[in-house]
Amino acid sequence: MDYILRFHELSMHDVDKVGGKNASLGEMVGQLQSEGIRVPDGFATTADAFREFLAKDGLDRRIADKLQGLDVADVQALARCGLAIREMILAANLPAGLEAAIRVAHQEMCAGMGDAATFAVRSSATAEDLPDASFAGQQETYLNIHGADNLLDAVKRCFASLYNDRAIAYRVHHGFEHSHVALSAGIQRMVRSDTGAAGVMFTLDTESGFRDVVFINAAYGLGETVVQGSVNPDEYYVHKPGLAAGKRALVRRKLGEKAIRMVFADDRRADHSTRVEPVPEAERHRFALSEAEILELARYAMTIERHYGRPMDIEWGRDGIDGRLYILQARPETVESRVGQVQVRYRMLEQGPVLAKGRAIGAKIGQGRTRVIRSAADMHLVEPGDVLITEMTDPDWEPVMKRAAAIVTDRGGRTCHAAIVARELGVPAVVGAGDATRTVPDGQEATVSCAEGEEGRVYAGKLRFERSEFALQAMPDLPVKIMMNVGNAEQAFHFAMLPNAGVGLARLEFIINNDIGVHPNAALDYPNIDAGLRQALEAKSQGYAGPVEFYVEKLAEGIATIGAAFWPKRVIVRLSDFKSNEYANLLGGRAYEPTEENPMLGFRGAGRYAHPMFRRAFELECRAIHRVREDMGLSNIEIMLPFVRTLADADAALAVLADNGLKRGERGLKVVMMCEIPSNVLLADEFLQRFDGFSIGSNDLTQLTLGVDRDSSLVAAAFDERNPAVKKLLHEAIAACKRNGKYIGICGQGPSDHPDLAEWLMAEGIDSLSLNPDTVVATWLRLAGQGVA
Repeated sequence: MDYILRFHELSMHDVDKVGGKNASLGEMVGQLQSEGIRVPDGFATTADAFREFLAKDGLDRRIADKLQGLDVADVQALARCGLAIREMILAANLPAGLEAAIRVAHQEMCAGMGDAATFAVRSSATAEDLPDASFAGQQETYLNIHGADNLLDAVKRCFASLYNDRAIAYRVHHGFEHSHVALSAGIQRMVRSDTGAAGVMFTLDTESGFRDVVFINAAYGLGETVVQGSVNPDEYYVHKPGLAAGKRALVRRKLGEKAIRMVFADDRRADHSTRVEPVPEAERHRFALSEAEILELARYAMTIERHYGRPMDIEWGRDGIDGRLYILQARPETVESRVGQVQVRYRMLEQGPVLAKGRAIGAKIGQGRTRVIRSAADMHLVEPGDVLITEMTDPDWEPVMKRAAAIVTDRGGRTCHAAIVARELGVPAVVGAGDATRTVPDGQEATVSCAEGEEGRVYAGKLRFERSEFALQAMPDLPVKIMMNVGNAEQAFHFAMLPNAGVGLARLEFIINNDIGVHPNAALDYPNIDAGLRQALEAKSQGYAGPVEFYVEKLAEGIATIGAAFWPKRVIVRLSDFKSNEYANLLGGRAYEPTEENPMLGFRGAGRYAHPMFRRAFELECRAIHRVREDMGLSNIEIMLPFVRTLADADAALAVLADNGLKRGERGLKVVMMCEIPSNVLLADEFLQRFDGFSIGSNDLTQLTLGVDRDSSLVAAAFDERNPAVKKLLHEAIAACKRNGKYIGICGQGPSDHPDLAEWLMAEGIDSLSLNPDTVVATWLRLAGQGVA
């Protein structure tokens, strides 16, 4: 019998011998190291060795007797049964042949590494890491194991972990016979990420299933804190097509709290070999990875995905001694990659008091009575339909997680075990909520929304929401292109899954307001600003070189996220169109904005861009777009100027763009303008000599044509984009673009609110309708004569 097999002897054909995890490690050692993928070497015990161990002294029969008739829904009975089985396994002796083989292999590895050699011992079950069942975290891992005796103890503990409570319940729920699953222990050289960093990455977006990004989590120390969910890690997104083209394709970053890290302990026994310590404050406020390291990891991920031919879930570590990046595990991603052709969308219909906020897992909404659980000993108190609130879950909680309508945890990131299990169960979860166990009262009705972007919210009370289904079928052909209006970059990957021809309006205001929150002139004047504002700006810009870099980078990340989501389709980015009162509400804004009686008709749009009060601020927008197009390679980004009152305003704004490397026509850059003022239609031919087309802003065009304040409830009834005067201007604008051979679209609210207006615009020959995402499918089908919106 082969008691052990070296990684270089293994491949994916050996899952039955050493389980999915170890077979994958062997596959990468044998097939991918030649492509630059670093995988620490090691060996694995075999399934046959495990079966011999169980057969010795009738251990397998005694285990079967314990499991007979067990109801895994009875959490307390499950705990008693699991503990009894594990104690039986730990009390048994390993077969002599297996022990001898492990000692020999350990001695061979130490010969090349020295007496200080330490190892990771990971469990690899023959039924785990399959494409339709992850078994994430069901068995144990032991790190920093030193010496042969401690190694043998860790191997036996891994064997016992096949009968953890969570593993027993998981097999029952997924229809696996206990006796048909064997366990292999993988013994791998430790990467010294205790002095470096570690984490998890996926070759798709875990929440939407969007395939064109690599999603990376990172924290300091050993990666178990990320996997277990005990730390809120940094997050990074890399655009695969851009990286493949040699671009700096890091499109999005989010600084995590990283409050703790797991490091080596002096005690090398399997259950005492690591400890947790706080991360120094200064390190928490820095990203754990450099841009070069992020891109290197993403290249590894793409190579691994290409080799396996499917989306992958990968653990990695950065050795703090040699500074290199290593791949520790790779397994199939098992949730989003199996999503079918029927899409389900959830949407909140009302808002309420927010009790807690964190990272959204999934895109669903759940409601129920809150159950705050402070100890695993009390998890049996969770009833079906409850909203589970706890500090942190681990996979032991899986039996009660199935009962919950939603899950909220104080700690954890989007790749921790709790998040993975929640996705598999289809339960909405909010992780890393900070203090939900204190701010959410026990026993009250609550609504948990993961349908509003990356931020998940816990609302007080049962709020109204809607659930809709549609099939992602091939949509019927239309003479008009259906595009989308996108403001929230956090939802771009979800929106990109809808049928579309790109983005007709990407709003910078949402990114500036939600992701930045700082007036650009305040960032430019730093540090020569008052002390309170200076401290606020420093807090905002943690992780970045300074407030200006923070402003430019966050703006670039928002634009790039939308551009990457819809690549290679066109994404028309409207430059900032805040009114003076809206800019004043940003951090530091009141010092830089005039007080206007009517901001709607005041200092806004293209009229700001060359003005001495705002030109430097506008140049930050130019820097962001230039970075997205040139450095990240997202050349599908186009520019749109809003509220262009006069030809002189147009010329001045275009000159500033050109001065900042954004000259119309160079390197394929297209610049269009909003057609939203009657003067734009009256002088359409002259404006179109300067631009590549019009995008009609029906909101402002209607209010300025009819003299109606669109924000006044007193005259709201008079505001109608279908008014004959407005439609006459729409007709003239479309005709002018056709006459000049230029693009003509509409991005105002009208077609989303009024399907009959959409039909009229299509008949007029408009090139595109840019709609709100929730109206895309219904409007498309109505225009094709296949439904009523």
